[in-house]
Amino acid sequence: MIKYIGSKRKLLPAIASVVDSLGPLQSVLDLFAGTTRVGRMLKKRGYLVHSNDTAAWSEVLGRVAIALDRREVDDKSVSDLIEDLQSTPPQGGWFTKEYCSKARYIQPFNGAKIEAIRTRIEEEVTEEPLRSIALTSLLLAADKVDSTTGVQMAYLKSWAARSYRPLLLEIPEMLDGPGSVSSVDAAQCARDHGPVDLVYVDPPYNQHSYLGNYHLWETLLKFDDPETYGVACKRIDCKIRKSPWNSKRLIHGAFQDLVEAIDARWILVSFNNEGFLPAEDVEEVLSTRGEVTRTEIPHDRYVGARIGIHNPEGEKVGTISHLKNTEYLFAVKS
Repeated sequence: MIKYIGSKRKLLPAIASVVDSLGPLQSVLDLFAGTTRVGRMLKKRGYLVHSNDTAAWSEVLGRVAIALDRREVDDKSVSDLIEDLQSTPPQGGWFTKEYCSKARYIQPFNGAKIEAIRTRIEEEVTEEPLRSIALTSLLLAADKVDSTTGVQMAYLKSWAARSYRPLLLEIPEMLDGPGSVSSVDAAQCARDHGPVDLVYVDPPYNQHSYLGNYHLWETLLKFDDPETYGVACKRIDCKIRKSPWNSKRLIHGAFQDLVEAIDARWILVSFNNEGFLPAEDVEEVLSTRGEVTRTEIPHDRYVGARIGIHNPEGEKVGTISHLKNTEYLFAVKS
C-alpha cells in the first residue's frame, strides 16, 4: 500500500486483537478508510466491510480492496490490461511539468510514463472493475518511485534512490468476498448506512490535512489539471476544502456529532496522543454511548518526523521534539 502518515500497518495485530475480543461480529463500517489497510485486514478475517473516505484515491483503493470480489474477476483480462498499459510510451504534459519539473516529486522520465498511462486509462478503460484496478495499479506504482518522506507537503532536495527505478505496474491485491465503498462525509455515511455490528473510526487528529498531505495522488486520480499554489504545487482546493477534524476549535464538536450519528453495537476509535483531543475528552464523548475501555500502544513516529524539519531549500531547521507516540484504541459497546 502507499506510504501514509496515518498508516496502521504496525498496529494491525493490536486492532485485530481488540476486534476479536468484542465477540461475534459480521459487519464493519470503516468511516475514515485512508489506504484501506484496516478494512482489508478485517475483510481477510471474514468481516463484511464498508469502506468510506472523502479522498478520491481512497475511494478507488476501496473499490478494489474492499468492494470487489476477486472470484468475479477475469484474471486474464486484468493481466492483459496491466501488461498493455505497462507498454505505453512516455508522454509528458501538464502533470509532468507540474510535479516533475516545477515541483520534484517524481523523476520526469517516470512522470511522463505515469501521465501517458493515466491518459490511456481515462480515454480507453471505462468499464469497472478494470478501470479501478488499472488506477490502483498506477497509484501504487507511482508511490514506489516518488521522492518524498511519505507526505506531499514537500519533496526531497535530492532525488530519493527509489525515484530512479522505472515505473512498474503490478496487479493489485484483490480479496475473496463482497464489500462496499462510498466517498462522503463520515457522519453522513454513519447516518445513511444503517445499523452495523462495528464502526471503526480513525479520523484526522491535528492540523495536518490528508488532502494536503496526499494532494498529488488526489490529482492523479481526478486527472483534472487543477490550479496549484506554493512550492509544493498543492491543489487550490487544499485551501478551500477545510475539515473540522483539522481544527482545534471544531474537532470536539465534529467528534460528538459523529458519535451521535453512529448506529452500531460496538464503536472502536483509533486516536493519537498528538491529536487535538486529549484521551480523556475522547473517553468522555464515547461514554455517552456506554462503558469505554482503552488500550495504549507505543510506537515510532512517522519517518518524516524522524528525518527532521527542512526549509524549502532543503536545509534542516528546528529540532525534533520526540520520536515516540502513543496510539489509543477506545472500544465502547453502545
